[in-house]
Amino acid sequence: MTKPEWPCAIAVDVGGTFTDLVMVDGAGVQRVVKVPSTPEDPAIGVLAAVDRLAGDTGASVGDLLSNCSRFVHGSTVATNAVLERRLATVGLITTEGFRDALEIRRGIREDQWDHRTPWPPVIVPRHRRLGVAERTRADGSVGRPLDEDALRAAIAILKDDGVEAVAVSFLHSYLDPTNERRAAEILRQTWPGARTTASSDLVPVLGEYARTSTAVVNAGLVPRVSGYLERLAAQLAEHGMAGQLLLLASNGGTVPVDAVARRPVDLVLSGPAAVGGALRQAGAGLTDLDHANASPMVSMEIGGTSCDVAVMSDGSVPVTDGLVVGGYHLSVPAVDVHTIGAGGGTIARIDEGGMLQVGPQGAGAVPGPACYGRGGELATATDAHLVLGRLRPGPYAGGSVVLDGEAAQQVIADTIAAPLGLDVDAAAAGVLRILEDHLRHAVETITVERGRDPRHMTLVAAGGAGGLHGAAVARSLGCPRLLIPAEAGVFCAAGMLHTDLRRDITRSIVGRLDELGADHVLDALRAETERLTASVATEWPDGTDTEVGWFVDLRYPGQLWSARVAIDETATDASIRSAFEGEYQQLYGHIQPDGALDVTAVAVVGHGRLPLIETPVLEPVDGQAIPTSHRRCWIDAEHGWVDTAVYDGADLGPGHRIDGPFLIDARTTTVLGGPDARATVGPAGDILIEWEV
Repeated sequence: MTKPEWPCAIAVDVGGTFTDLVMVDGAGVQRVVKVPSTPEDPAIGVLAAVDRLAGDTGASVGDLLSNCSRFVHGSTVATNAVLERRLATVGLITTEGFRDALEIRRGIREDQWDHRTPWPPVIVPRHRRLGVAERTRADGSVGRPLDEDALRAAIAILKDDGVEAVAVSFLHSYLDPTNERRAAEILRQTWPGARTTASSDLVPVLGEYARTSTAVVNAGLVPRVSGYLERLAAQLAEHGMAGQLLLLASNGGTVPVDAVARRPVDLVLSGPAAVGGALRQAGAGLTDLDHANASPMVSMEIGGTSCDVAVMSDGSVPVTDGLVVGGYHLSVPAVDVHTIGAGGGTIARIDEGGMLQVGPQGAGAVPGPACYGRGGELATATDAHLVLGRLRPGPYAGGSVVLDGEAAQQVIADTIAAPLGLDVDAAAAGVLRILEDHLRHAVETITVERGRDPRHMTLVAAGGAGGLHGAAVARSLGCPRLLIPAEAGVFCAAGMLHTDLRRDITRSIVGRLDELGADHVLDALRAETERLTASVATEWPDGTDTEVGWFVDLRYPGQLWSARVAIDETATDASIRSAFEGEYQQLYGHIQPDGALDVTAVAVVGHGRLPLIETPVLEPVDGQAIPTSHRRCWIDAEHGWVDTAVYDGADLGPGHRIDGPFLIDARTTTVLGGPDARATVGPAGDILIEWEV
């Protein structure tokens, strides 16, 4: 046991099944911990991971935290609060006559073929949505000042109704927030106990429904998420942490805990948003292995509960300005990640029609898959892998779980095989075949449907279950290469340590490009840059190296959605049009030559560069790796059961080559390669798998 060298950096990612911790010490040595998540209070799992790390390193918890220069936390607290509708009791104050905008939504059906699925319940019921007299016109002029007496009467009603937080969202307040800010000021003065969110301060953008929905969700999250973050920060401080606690935001950057406490809606994609930093590290490893084919990449991070899919091209992951979480629309910048319910703990069942269904429900951390021995009675993907020899019985994840092969056999036999009249092996194989179809469709959603061809991309398979499904999904998509990161099972946690500070500011400006002109757009961007600079000056550490990017949102007249393009200070009307047409062509396959263009918003993105964390390059080796054992493993329907070489990931070094079929039992994942697969280990321990396409 070697004690760490100081200082260190720690990242913790709280998932639905496991809480992952990655620490890099002053010598660049990386250490990994996985413990079961604690949904009732995620802070318990975070502290349990730190305690396990202390035990593994021989250092005390106090030593670890007092010498921690950076503690980055990705959390599902905000996500789960929205999905499970465990928000605070929220009241909405809006413009008189518009209190039903939240329930009417956009007036369109999300899925044109689905006529039956009901909308999710409105977060604020009608009796807590109150209108007050005021009006800002569509041109930004104030047609009627705020009726302050009506506002105070509304406040009294909400007080009597047990409201904990209040959202204020007035019509067209994104153009002139005077009335809305006055209402928020009166609320804070007369009712300091209520957490108040003004939509114009949070998301001053076009779109009444999405802006109101975002403000309402934020208001409902503040009492829940802020309380959790305050408790966690206090507990870490009690244990001696002296460094800064950073939260991973949905936009893929980190923010100080004090700043995000007022805007917890920015955390709804925390965790998966680390994919940018993680893919940059994976890209560096791929360049070392195969410089000519380093990009683009599509990642598939498969954990215990879900699969997150993202694309990286030219060194960056796309960011969208709109999310739908649990059926609720949020106008917040977020890494473009497509998530489905497909992971190691995904439940397989026979539906009422006698058909085998896999997901989206998961067994979670408790009880987990049946093979965990914690009371699970439903078959999962992990049980199927165990039945088919891809996983071995015994301890995994540092002993956090112990897999019971007999329990897996029994649950597949009883709940899947017997009802379908199949043998256990065929039933288990069917479970995995359906799950991998879901995974393939998820990748196609973010590649093929966005104008990207996966046949020219490298698939990065991460997460604890990524190595088991990566080859099958890559082959079905036509991807020529598969990359398994060295610590695939803690992919997002590791990525957090390579993520910079980030702040996004978006402002709506509406008009035709040829009427507004590029100069007007640039003036708006300069003004927002000044606002961003003033904001981060109080939030980010002194001396932070800040880089700023400029963007503009455009669309053709009459369209609902905009496309975002990057510009700089040299932009002209012609260059803005050219950038838009290039983006639009890729997205939709056509453009309107010389068609009118509407500007809808400008955006300023600030990056605060944090010190790089270097990890040491491993000593190279040469030649074929030597397996530690062999076991029979079900590869696929074509090859069936095959005697498969098993390798210990700890024995593999840079330069080792492995010919299929193989299983690699790595520290945080298990990697499966078929008979025609060829694997090469890279300088950082990444595994590149190739085959003839």
